[in-house]
Amino acid sequence: MTSLFIHRSVSMIQARTLRTLSSALVAATFALGGVAAHAQPGHGGPGGRHDGPAMMAPGGLFGGHMDHVLDIVNATDAQRSQIDTIMKAARQDLSGQREAGRKLHEQLITLYTATNIDAAAIEAVRVQMSSQHEAASKRMSQAAVDAARVLTPEQRAKLGELMKKRQARMAARRAG
Repeated sequence: MTSLFIHRSVSMIQARTLRTLSSALVAATFALGGVAAHAQPGHGGPGGRHDGPAMMAPGGLFGGHMDHVLDIVNATDAQRSQIDTIMKAARQDLSGQREAGRKLHEQLITLYTATNIDAAAIEAVRVQMSSQHEAASKRMSQAAVDAARVLTPEQRAKLGELMKKRQARMAARRAG
């Protein structure tokens, strides 16, 4: 039972890390105008579910929050439409990974609850999960680059300022 608890904890941390990484990639890509994004380490963010990043859900980063960000930079209707199309395509591409992720999670539960623990089999599933997370990260990074290219340099600069302020607020929360 302890092994299952440890796996669940690791899965939750991996899910949070993926959400945080993806969020940071989008923000950094916007801020840097499509230059390679550098994710900020950390945990948290909305959700905590095992069936995919919360940013894919309505109201997630590519849901309602994106509208707010586009309001801040005064995005045109044409820009909003292009970015919406980009984000919908990314959500669609990643939606198929959810079922595969569930199956991998079920495999791990089976492996951890077996009479004999097979470390090699557990490692093989972990490698598959890691590969799936890497593919999702690449897809989200590409969506962020595509969306950043829709915005003007001035809009990306404004987003950069916004992200610096947000980063400072988050650092203050962690410190105090």
